[in-house]
Order: sequence, then structure tokens, then C-alpha cells
Amino acid sequence: MTSWRPANTITVKALALIWRDDALLLSEIHDDAGRVKGMRPLGGTVEFGEPWRDTLQREFLEELGTRIGLLDRYIVMENLFEHHGTPGHEIVFLCDAYFEDSNFYQRDIITVQTSEEIAGIARWASLDELAARRLDLYPTGLRDRLVNPGFLRRSSHTVS
Repeated sequence: MTSWRPANTITVKALALIWRDDALLLSEIHDDAGRVKGMRPLGGTVEFGEPWRDTLQREFLEELGTRIGLLDRYIVMENLFEHHGTPGHEIVFLCDAYFEDSNFYQRDIITVQTSEEIAGIARWASLDELAARRLDLYPTGLRDRLVNPGFLRRSSHTVS
């Protein structure tokens, strides 16, 4: 297993806030021992010259093979963090989004193909479930933004 460490530069990320009822689609974040230590919305790193909205479309096509719709509501957060003793610094665009293919809302677990060799797991989790499981929500501070009534209105898909 490869141990991930933050880059020694400021990185720009774009993440999608996709809701199913009161649950957000989140990918698992593992520590070096392979244990799930937290979760974060799906998305990825903005490439040089790429608008962040294009990043979201590219990442979902590459990792899930599908397109998403992006709403006008978004926030930008600065994320200063430490991962296993290594400092990290990110600027993160978080955008309300939805799956254009409604079949994704029927899946409880979604395989995310992060590279040819590596597949990850994404699942629907409510903020209460994360708290009960003692899992962090990344980027740090996102949970507080999501529970703030003045934040983004959720574009939720209800499962029948």
C-alpha cells in the first residue's frame, strides 16, 4: 500500500456535494494502516489551466464513468492540515451537484476508479452517521459549514 503525503505546494481541489436524502456521497480516507479515518466528497485536483468546474466533470468521468450536473451554489475553503506529520495546504471549491444518471442514487456503495491499479469506495453517509462512527469529514470545517442554515441549500435526490 502506498502512503499518501500532501504536496509541498498549495493545491487546488474541486469537490462535489451530492446528496441522497440527508446523506452525502463520500469517499473513504484511510490512514497508513488502511483504517478508515474519515470521509470526503468526491472530486480531485485542478490541473493547470483547467477551470474547477471542468475538473469536476473530468474526475467523475474518469473515476465513475458518468456526468454530473453542477449547480450555481458553491463555496471556497482554505484547508490547512497535517497528515501523518506532513503539513498540507489546499484551496477547495465545493459545489452542489447531482448525478445526471439517477441509477447512481440506487447504489449504496459506489466503486471509484482512482487509477488503473487502485479502486476506492464511496458511500452515502449522513453527518449524524459520521459523528456516530467517529469519522472526520474533510476538508476540516466542512461539517460546520453544512450544518449552518445559511450555507448551501441541499439539492437532494430522494430515493423511492
